[in-house]
Amino acid sequence: MLIAVCSLKGSPGVTTLATALGARWPGQENPIVVEVDPAGGDLMARFRLPDTPGLVSLAAAARGRSGADPNLLAQHTQLLPGGLRVVLGPVGAEQARAALTVLASGPSSPLRRATDQPETTVIADCGRVDPDSPAFPIIRSADAMLLVARPHDDELAHVALKLQAAQQWSRRPCFVLVGDGYPTAEVSQALRIPVMGRVPRDDKGAAVLCGQGTGRRGPDKSPLGRAAARIALNLYAHGHQPTGNGARASHLRLAVPGEPVSGVALQPLGPQTRNGATP
Repeated sequence: MLIAVCSLKGSPGVTTLATALGARWPGQENPIVVEVDPAGGDLMARFRLPDTPGLVSLAAAARGRSGADPNLLAQHTQLLPGGLRVVLGPVGAEQARAALTVLASGPSSPLRRATDQPETTVIADCGRVDPDSPAFPIIRSADAMLLVARPHDDELAHVALKLQAAQQWSRRPCFVLVGDGYPTAEVSQALRIPVMGRVPRDDKGAAVLCGQGTGRRGPDKSPLGRAAARIALNLYAHGHQPTGNGARASHLRLAVPGEPVSGVALQPLGPQTRNGATP
């Protein structure tokens, strides 16, 4: 399963959500998080990791005969302190974009080929995107897209403006709110978007999920860890839902403007107050 995580404006925490989903992914899978943000990656500097292997070395290998190898992506991963496998994006935007011109090639992409392996999930951190983004082909080929935004006027205005187009980017578009702001139910009603989940701002929880935390709470105790686990379980369940033999696959999707919110397959995790607490 290939999952693309992205935003339409600013930096609402796409990288944090992608790594949190990987750290809390259910089942026996050990997913791979790949930084394909055209603006450059954050994890290399954040964790003081070497620059190779990573996205640049993956792109170089993909040019050769090994480009068709479904194990190629795994060969260019590094481990975060908590054990999560990641393909690190270069810090510089120029290098990131050059690598993406090789890697973001739809069905032939190493990210897509990796998911041909049984029980393999790839989570692509695509950063802020638009149709001109070099990461856009990865989003189009993904099995699900998580569109991330803060529940603030400026970011929600961009979502409202680009929603109809963004719905066409993925076969399974999903909307996730991050941090404090307008209540979940109010956002869902105003934009007519079912909110798949709401992730709190939780710096300590993010550190624990990646193996850097020193607190007593484990990943399953932090607010971020619990929220990420619910979203990951939802994605996992739909990704492993049987199709064929008359079975009808349900869809993770945003509501089409004009449709009632209650008509979608996924429901919001629940209304929230402006301070992010559930009443």
